[in-house]
Amino acid sequence: MRLLLAFALLVPAPLFAQSGLPPAEYAYRQLPDPRQEREAKALMETLRCLVCQGQSIADSDAEMAGDMRALVRQRIAGGERPEDIRRWLIQRYGNWVSYDPPIEPVTWPLWAAPILLLALGAWLARGRFRRRRQ
Repeated sequence: MRLLLAFALLVPAPLFAQSGLPPAEYAYRQLPDPRQEREAKALMETLRCLVCQGQSIADSDAEMAGDMRALVRQRIAGGERPEDIRRWLIQRYGNWVSYDPPIEPVTWPLWAAPILLLALGAWLARGRFRRRRQ
């Protein structure tokens, strides 16, 4: 009975995940200056949505992505350079927010793995082809 009650209480929990607040001013509205909007759009396409994780903040409909879009647009409208905004977001959310994380000692295995796997595959294929010729 307790399990059923706990399940009944947890099922509607995702319904309360949305805040119900109106979106930020520039979440879905472009900047009036086309040059600034191009800069903002280019930056937004290089930043990962922290909720969706597979989409950029430019493509995501998540509430947090909208907030991040608004933040990028407001800062660009305020005169900040896209590189400075990117640096600030990386400092705040970590390297995960960037689709182009820096190469650091902790990420070397991630960068080296494809090369090592290709080399291993070539070595195995070479051995297979060599046995067939004999």
